[in-house]
Amino acid sequence: MIVKINPNDIPGARLHKLLLGSIAPRPIAFASTIDLAGNPNLAPFSFFNAFGINPTTLIFSPSRRGRDNTTKDTYNNIKEVPEVVINVVNFEMVHQASLASTEYPKGVNEFTKAGFTSLPSETIRPFRVKESPVQFECRVRDVIETSNLGGSANLVICEILMIHINDEILDDNGLPDPAKIKLVGRHGGDFYVKAFGDALFTVEKPVARLGIGIEQLPDSIKYSKILTGNDLGKLGNSENLPSAKDIENISRHPVVKNLLDQLEDNPSRLQQEIPILAKKWIEEGRVQDAFSLLMIGGE
Repeated sequence: MIVKINPNDIPGARLHKLLLGSIAPRPIAFASTIDLAGNPNLAPFSFFNAFGINPTTLIFSPSRRGRDNTTKDTYNNIKEVPEVVINVVNFEMVHQASLASTEYPKGVNEFTKAGFTSLPSETIRPFRVKESPVQFECRVRDVIETSNLGGSANLVICEILMIHINDEILDDNGLPDPAKIKLVGRHGGDFYVKAFGDALFTVEKPVARLGIGIEQLPDSIKYSKILTGNDLGKLGNSENLPSAKDIENISRHPVVKNLLDQLEDNPSRLQQEIPILAKKWIEEGRVQDAFSLLMIGGE
């Protein structure tokens, strides 16, 4: 059953939780700002992402508080000093970063409260977080206030002036290695997610070739009760249907030949076993072999 919700018909707090639980995981902008008097502020925001490189564009939102429609120190500081360091948050510092989200009175130094080490920036006034593996020194190019209502977004549009990266998290190509940087993201409620380890998987980008598309798959494959949408997506990313030679070659594979010999007199059973084996091969990355196998019998 599908639950239909008009966002105007539910309390703001519930809508907020619904969005946070549905749009996830979200990267975390650990924003370091400073006011005109030189008081630093440090706070995490999960309404955040990167949006372009020319010019470099990072956007995060220190939204208005829903309960009383007040603005946060981060936002107030940016209005005074339009500069910010966006530090990334990894697993080793996530509990400290969460502590920094406590709504301490203005003037309280979250670097001290959360036990972080402040480093001077090279191009802007706010401090960097030494413990963060990547730190972006940014100037604020624009601020978009979506409304003056409680819970409304304040889009802080930033341009990167300098990037600081701990070389210990880089791979052989000089790029961040997910297994080394160990980033985390926000989910709903108290939940976070790890962006490393068993949580990682790969999806081949369909940019190097023109896939045939799922609609070109034979009906026996397309409407299989065994193959999933992800399985079909991998098959649809193939450039061509298997050739007669491909099908002949796979039929000689020892496992396939044994299956065909055993179930020669039981075609209905064969139509069940072929997709099962094909699915196993797809999961092992043997997509073309699986495609050729499916063209023998399908389901």
